[in-house]
Amino acid sequence: MDGVAPVTVQDFTGRTAVVTGGSRGIGLAVARRLADAGANVVVTSRKPEAAEAAAAQVGATAVGFAAHAADEDAARRCVEFAVERFGGLDVLVNNAGTNPAHGPLVDQDHARFAKTVDVNLWGPLLWTATAVRAWMGEHGGSVVNVASVGGMTVEPGLGVYNATKAALIHLTRQLALELSPRVRVNAVAPAVVRTRLAEELWRDHEDRLSAVFALGRIGEPDDVAASVAFLASDAASWITGETLVVDGGALLGDATAMKARTAGDG
Repeated sequence: MDGVAPVTVQDFTGRTAVVTGGSRGIGLAVARRLADAGANVVVTSRKPEAAEAAAAQVGATAVGFAAHAADEDAARRCVEFAVERFGGLDVLVNNAGTNPAHGPLVDQDHARFAKTVDVNLWGPLLWTATAVRAWMGEHGGSVVNVASVGGMTVEPGLGVYNATKAALIHLTRQLALELSPRVRVNAVAPAVVRTRLAEELWRDHEDRLSAVFALGRIGEPDDVAASVAFLASDAASWITGETLVVDGGALLGDATAMKARTAGDG
């Protein structure tokens, strides 16, 4: 309309974001995307040298901070650092994840189960609670959790991981209600993405796997980063409690089988 200034989509100028597990893969892509849009970014990793190296890749507005995703003291110190260094905390991206528990559920031991739950489920709750107490509860903010399409389906070998991601999707909805209206909480649910964590799922058979997806390829970290930035931005200001599927059409079914049936019908 005349006289109304256009809204700049995904403009994070003057805002501060914390990205957990940001030293590589999806986390690093998210940190870069937010920094490119003007944000100050605190990138976390378990090892200080990895956090610092990632921050250097992100750019001048980024700093690294060593913090394990399930460590309460580290989360508190990181959030306090972000607020003190940049004057606030507007965006939290709970990206850190792990998957040491491969194989059937009944074959898992408590140690692998507990580690997966601690990082994938307790971690996002811990960091969100810490951010809310330190800043967002009073000033507002946006939280984006990195879940998985595995939390919406069943597949062999990934039962514990997928169970934590299903729980994270529910946690997202619960937190969205509890923290409204000041804090928005959403999630993204990627399918197989070209990351080290998912490497066993695509490394030796990428062409065959890509053909199964409706859009003909596996995901790239930047695909997910774009969706995270959208949910964190003002462009999504009326969205909370939602999980955005970013899967190249994986949940639609086997594209190769569909094409084969269609060809047969012809």
